[in-house]
Amino acid sequence: MNATMRRVVIGATAVSMALSIAACGKAGDDKGKDSGSSSDSKSIGLLLPDNVTARYEKFDKPYFEAKVKELCSGCDVQYANAAADPAKQAQQMSSMVTKGVKVIVISAQDSAAIKSSIQSAVDKGVKVVAYDRLAQGPVSAYVSFDNEKVGQLQGEALLAALGSKATTKSKIVMINGDDADPNAAQFKAGAHKALDGKVTIAYEQSGLWKDTVAAQKMSAAITQLGAKNIAGVYSANDGMAGGIANTLKGAKISGIPLTGQDAELAAIQRIVAGTQSSTVYKAYKPEADTAAELAVNLLQGKDIKSLADTTVTSGSGDKVQAKLLTPVSVTVDNIKDTVVKDGLYTVADICTADYAAACKKAGLS
Repeated sequence: MNATMRRVVIGATAVSMALSIAACGKAGDDKGKDSGSSSDSKSIGLLLPDNVTARYEKFDKPYFEAKVKELCSGCDVQYANAAADPAKQAQQMSSMVTKGVKVIVISAQDSAAIKSSIQSAVDKGVKVVAYDRLAQGPVSAYVSFDNEKVGQLQGEALLAALGSKATTKSKIVMINGDDADPNAAQFKAGAHKALDGKVTIAYEQSGLWKDTVAAQKMSAAITQLGAKNIAGVYSANDGMAGGIANTLKGAKISGIPLTGQDAELAAIQRIVAGTQSSTVYKAYKPEADTAAELAVNLLQGKDIKSLADTTVTSGSGDKVQAKLLTPVSVTVDNIKDTVVKDGLYTVADICTADYAAACKKAGLS
């Protein structure tokens, strides 16, 4: 057989095989007609807002991926982190839609700014689950914690740490989260519910969820109020509390309550050492597991009302099926019964050499 004839035969064979494969694919694929749609139809996207907050990549992402794999062995999780950039997150969502991802779970960096991207995705048949933060737009479900309760727990913990010093004359510095995050307003509302009328909020600013910004705001508060006149500090999360703690140390202010949220390891260590008084533990695994289950159910066309057993209204006025989990306040007295008991950290994780003495005193050694 000459070279020309061999090429003709090989080409004909390839075309025949391709037609045969296409026919098989069509028979077994009821999800779409696009190239690669069989695998894409089982794609679930996970978009997280930043890589500064330790919890997202250390806990949320691996827990979510593991649960999806448990529930749907053939499913593929595509992941992206916005690195605190709303425009980047919008581009990431658009890219996932283009790739054929069928369900996207998103913790919005900016809940209002992402609305048009969510609308565009839904218009193309994609289901969207709002994770931890309630994004605006036509999302199918939302999973988070009772965020006003989080703020209330923070405020109550601050009052408890103040003890007899919790009077209307006591001046409190309040460093809130980023206004672009709808959760921040709920934390703030819950904290005010606990604190208003019991202490005086003498200085209140947003720390934008950044330790550096929170540190700057704390420094400004010290300048404005005077170091000796600050009775305690409300910080909306642990990341900002870290920056605030450093500023307090630099100003030689010690022994005053400082709140937090997220139960980050560094925060637990600060609680043991006495430079932070409390945090709020929002168990990441139940939240990530619920989000994964919602995503798989939506992917498979199953009902989600048994999982998302309540409804909330987003900033865009959309009614959303939701699952709200219960947060827990953590102080030095219940570290063992919360983050250690749940396996979030071991005593060895917490009680490194720098914290050995403090751990012994706290009964953690």
